[in-house]
Amino acid sequence: MPVINSLAFLTPGNFDDDDPYSGLEDTLQLFEYGEALGFDGGWIRQRHLEHGVGSAAVFLAAAGQRTRRIELGTAVIPIGYESPFRLAEDLALSDVLSRGRLQPGFSAGVPPHADLMGHLVFDGDWRTYDLSYGRIERLLANLRGDFLGDDDTVIRSPGNVQRPRLQPYSPGLASRVWYGGGSTRSVRWAGEQGLNLLTGNIVAAERETFLQSQLQLVREYRQLSRGRVALGRVILPWDSASRATRERYRAYGASRHERTLAPVEIGGRRMHIAPDLVGPSDEILEQLHADPVLAEVSELRLELPYEFVREDYEQILRDTTELIAPELGWKAS
Repeated sequence: MPVINSLAFLTPGNFDDDDPYSGLEDTLQLFEYGEALGFDGGWIRQRHLEHGVGSAAVFLAAAGQRTRRIELGTAVIPIGYESPFRLAEDLALSDVLSRGRLQPGFSAGVPPHADLMGHLVFDGDWRTYDLSYGRIERLLANLRGDFLGDDDTVIRSPGNVQRPRLQPYSPGLASRVWYGGGSTRSVRWAGEQGLNLLTGNIVAAERETFLQSQLQLVREYRQLSRGRVALGRVILPWDSASRATRERYRAYGASRHERTLAPVEIGGRRMHIAPDLVGPSDEILEQLHADPVLAEVSELRLELPYEFVREDYEQILRDTTELIAPELGWKAS
């Protein structure tokens, strides 16, 4: 029987091309709304060249000023486009401003839209750059506050002499880093590095079914680490929704169902995709109670669809906190 003690949501941060402010403000208000409902965490996707948040660190600095309690996560920042030092500075600043609530998540490898963006980010041919786990290891060293130079190296500024390291230094931030792992290799690396694990609705097709593959990943990680594991699921309860909204949710789930029937190729790899959980809360609960992966974790993250609006998101969050999560053992903070 699943027992959930931490409930979070992941939102895409959509906005219209001609009015980005309104969409971003809606997303900030969703973080406030989620905190008022008792959610333990709010997470933002980082997206480039799309109508979404291009800098998770900047957005969460703003969200940190609008909230007081919930964890503030990124799922995920593609490390390939980032400077491990400059990004560490931004994350540390955001973490200090939120009083230690940041939960930064990352992915490695060739990032999305590299053919269009690579020459804008890198000097030289980006295809020759190392975009693997090493960039995250460098970022971790910076977040840990490793000093630069030797023991005698200092920098002098007006009124101050100090040993040089990342500023502001935020103790504990390095221990709150997550990795989005979807394959045995990636979850093993995350476990060996002591990172927390994010696993969502897409995983490598290393077993016959999605659930078998994801369950194996969680167990592989658990053999190497006692870190946190957060499970992502697309959950769309419609109990308090209008009839028209219910039909829209039903159509959304149906349009994505075929891709769940067999492995699909994504980025040159065979991947499993989980079905969305759409319908009345009692039917969704039946599926969640039967989910063998959920039974092995204590943290659930709602992955909100890209195509919806704030009113939809609020209704989904509200129905989840009132009708679903309490039946999984969760209590509002």
